[in-house]
Amino acid sequence: MPAKKLKTFLDAAGVSYESIVHTPAFTAQEVAQSAHVAGRTFAKTVIIVLDGKLAMAVLPANRKVVLQDIRDITGFENVRFASEEEFRQAFPDCETGAMPPFGNLYGMDVYMAESLTWDREIVFNAGSHTEILKVAYADYERLVQPKVLSFTT
Repeated sequence: MPAKKLKTFLDAAGVSYESIVHTPAFTAQEVAQSAHVAGRTFAKTVIIVLDGKLAMAVLPANRKVVLQDIRDITGFENVRFASEEEFRQAFPDCETGAMPPFGNLYGMDVYMAESLTWDREIVFNAGSHTEILKVAYADYERLVQPKVLSFTT
């Protein structure tokens, strides 16, 4: 079952979604492979720190965050990856590393890689290492309002 907060939010917004259960997987590429989703279309969530505040970078599973690009584009001076210890408590209903890209539910800004906006659907971890959700990108964009940038390699 998706993270309770996420499921409640999507249901309340009247958003339809497809739940896909898969064998346990821990990296974004493993999840995509286990769920038979292309790595370029699976959205992974990476927690970053922007001038001391937690934020989400959402990008394809087969790409990597370029912190310097985020720094240059956003104007934040201090940009780095968050440690698990820093963000674990921010996601009490999620398994560590399986956070859905809904920063609005967790008090975080969301920075999304432009390439994820090209598909009609977005696929992402649902809060566990055994389930993903597929949602229409238009619904995701309307609910989350991510800042779309180019920051991957």
